[in-house]
Amino acid sequence: MALSISRFSAGSAAAPAPDARPSGVLRGRFDVLPGAPVLVLALWLTLTGNLPLWQRIGSLDGSLAFRLGGSLGLGLLIGCLNLALLALLAWPRVWRPAATVLILVTALAGHFMAEYGVVIDTSMLVNALQTDTREVRDLLSLRLLLTVVGIAGPALWWVWRRPPTGATRWWRQATRNAGTAALALALAVLVAVLSYSSLASLMRNHKPLRYMANPLSSVYAIGRLALDQAPTPARTLTPVGTDAHVVLPAQAHRRPALLMLVVGETARAENFGLDGYPRDTTPALARWQAAQAGQGQGSLVNFADVQSCGTNTQVSVPCLFSPLSREEGGNQPPTQENLLDVLQRAGLAVLWLDNQSGCKGVCDRVPHASTRELNVPGLCEGGECLDEVMLQDLDARIAALDPQRREKGVVVVLHQMGSHGPAYFKRAPAAAKRFLPECESNTLSDCTPEALRNTYDNSIAYTDHVLDLGLQWLQAQAQGGRYDTGLLYVSDHGESLGENGLYLHGLPYALAPSQQTHVPMVMWLSDALQARTGIDGACLRRQASLPLSHDNVFHSVLGLMQVHTLAHLPALDITAPCGQASPLAREDTRGAGLG
Repeated sequence: MALSISRFSAGSAAAPAPDARPSGVLRGRFDVLPGAPVLVLALWLTLTGNLPLWQRIGSLDGSLAFRLGGSLGLGLLIGCLNLALLALLAWPRVWRPAATVLILVTALAGHFMAEYGVVIDTSMLVNALQTDTREVRDLLSLRLLLTVVGIAGPALWWVWRRPPTGATRWWRQATRNAGTAALALALAVLVAVLSYSSLASLMRNHKPLRYMANPLSSVYAIGRLALDQAPTPARTLTPVGTDAHVVLPAQAHRRPALLMLVVGETARAENFGLDGYPRDTTPALARWQAAQAGQGQGSLVNFADVQSCGTNTQVSVPCLFSPLSREEGGNQPPTQENLLDVLQRAGLAVLWLDNQSGCKGVCDRVPHASTRELNVPGLCEGGECLDEVMLQDLDARIAALDPQRREKGVVVVLHQMGSHGPAYFKRAPAAAKRFLPECESNTLSDCTPEALRNTYDNSIAYTDHVLDLGLQWLQAQAQGGRYDTGLLYVSDHGESLGENGLYLHGLPYALAPSQQTHVPMVMWLSDALQARTGIDGACLRRQASLPLSHDNVFHSVLGLMQVHTLAHLPALDITAPCGQASPLAREDTRGAGLG
């Protein structure tokens, strides 16, 4: 199939008169057929649109021949595939809008890949679609504008300035489009075969590169997402824990239990003081950990080896509350009810407070409220609030819950803004910033590593402060004789801060570094709650070094709240080895161990 442009002029003798044009001819004027324009744009997308990919390959270890060979083979392969994609879009009234979208997607994806080291896959796209206005605002920058204008501008001008010509018959257009696409795919296969050795080595040793092909990765992710979210018949979530009920303790411990479950955001264990970080980012939690049980201080335990279920909120939060482990599909779109449903079915009062971009469907069937739009002086500014705001009026919020449920027990979930980036400097008030100077830009590569670390560490230290306030409130509830209280804090995922050129989070789980999957988790139990559940604090501290994950949260919360159900698996309950196991719990069919 020749890569040429066939032009028809309205005044040409070979062209039919407009009024006599048969129905099989496309009406309208069309200036691009599979030929030079398609080829030129394919070259632009491959070369200019993939600058982050070529820069990443150029920075790899290895000989110059290895890097040049890999770049050449991968470039030819991407170019052929881009040509095939564009050829299929070369239709009247389709070409210009479609080319515009691809150019803009390429420029935007290129910016975020270059700026933050992210890659484009389905989970990243879902995460982007779930981003709220505040988070979008944090990502906007002058560099983003300059990148889009500088990269996309010339290509858009070139696409839209070409003068229109005549039209051609639909079957001739289809033949040319299909022929060009087939030829491009055949060349892609030939390139893959001839470059197999260098390409296989490159892809096997540097897997993130396969997600950086622009705009192919974005097109693939959009297609996958469209298929995943295509309209399907309404499906009811499978009930979980239909036998769930709370076993009331002995008369001596008839006060209801109250558990504060804090879902952290973007906190990584590597910068958590309790996990061995050289900086003291968790001084308050350290004091609570040092307090001796039996003296009214309760017992705080830090779990040092905890893995997240995902690398973004959209995956990790639903998985955190799922009865399924990650291996069983807890990281997939939910098909079953979650922990909050089971707690509510057992008769407990449940409340979800959100200072983030929503609960991702987890709290849809329980009482919930957002604190993002509050206007509390000193805590809310610029359309967002600091996490401390969730503790405001907490007594009144709990008092508004069903009193019969409150008598059986209360679980309050606080979903933090935490250390969400890239605007880490917004995550802590000025008076609480102990590590200076800070990075006050959302263009993280503009900041020195030291300033970036200071800013992120201040967000972790502020989370420490918020948890300290929460623990003081829980301790007051316990000492006042109202509730037997406890706290469980765990982050949804971690964060990259420039290690190996990566920033933020959201890499595919198999490729993600430990900074994005190793998360902090702490548990505090009042003396009264330990007595109520029979949990031995010293034993619990001995469990602290065991490998754990988000899989343990569902079962551990059921254990702490003494909810008996066959859905509760003692082998995944952190507290089970140190307390009274449920007589109704079935054997763990997933094997022994806590992780």
